[in-house]
Amino acid sequence: MGRLAGKVAIVTGAGCIGPGWGNGRAIAARFIEEGASVLAVDRSPDALVETMALVKASKDKIASHICDVTDADQLEGMIDACQKHFGGLDILVNNVGGSAKGGAVDLSAAAWQAQIDYNLTSAFTACKLALPLMVAQKSGAIVNIASTSGLRWTGAAQVGYAASKAGVIQLSRVTAVEFAKHGIRVNTVVPGQLHTPMVEARLAGQRAGGDVDALLQQRLARIPLGFMGDGRDTANAVLFLASDEARFITGTEIVVDGGMSVRCD
Repeated sequence: MGRLAGKVAIVTGAGCIGPGWGNGRAIAARFIEEGASVLAVDRSPDALVETMALVKASKDKIASHICDVTDADQLEGMIDACQKHFGGLDILVNNVGGSAKGGAVDLSAAAWQAQIDYNLTSAFTACKLALPLMVAQKSGAIVNIASTSGLRWTGAAQVGYAASKAGVIQLSRVTAVEFAKHGIRVNTVVPGQLHTPMVEARLAGQRAGGDVDALLQQRLARIPLGFMGDGRDTANAVLFLASDEARFITGTEIVVDGGMSVRCD
């Protein structure tokens, strides 16, 4: 019996922009290894191809679903699809996120709103739709994915991303207290500067002029443990919080960053 045997989970952002272990892909794979049935959600069918291939031996345990999490109607369709395919919902992982360059002056108002919609409102809406199902069954676990950018300055002015991810942390805390009486736990995983496929695909162009090696060295220099984790490290933290091993844990965060956020320099 796995740690999530018999559980049904939704993982948003379960695809990946390139080969390797992004957070969502790793979460979906770990959940299936531990016995869960997973609705793997992404807005891009191509992004889900490798995710589905990695778990093809357990194809009866996973279903893909295309959804733009900034669209409330599509999120409602996601919840319905999970119920129809797997018969319920026990775990929701709000994993979608992405940063936009720019501080309080440079970031446009439109880009600011897009960051809030993408990183924060998407998680709020998914929780809003999933919680009534969990209340009805008197159990459930929600794990929201934030970022160390929501805790501290991490080396780049990305005020929309930082503010929205800080909002995700407080969304989790407030929701955890309100719904604890219904047997529902809500927690946050806060990844730091991991080496995921997004580094090569997007971040190097934003911050290092396309020089991936330079960006990796900049990020590595901030990490006391001396190496960068990847999506599997995020996935293991999410797995713990989603499992019954964390039955007495709600309204809190696990920071997965190799010690970066507690540095004083």
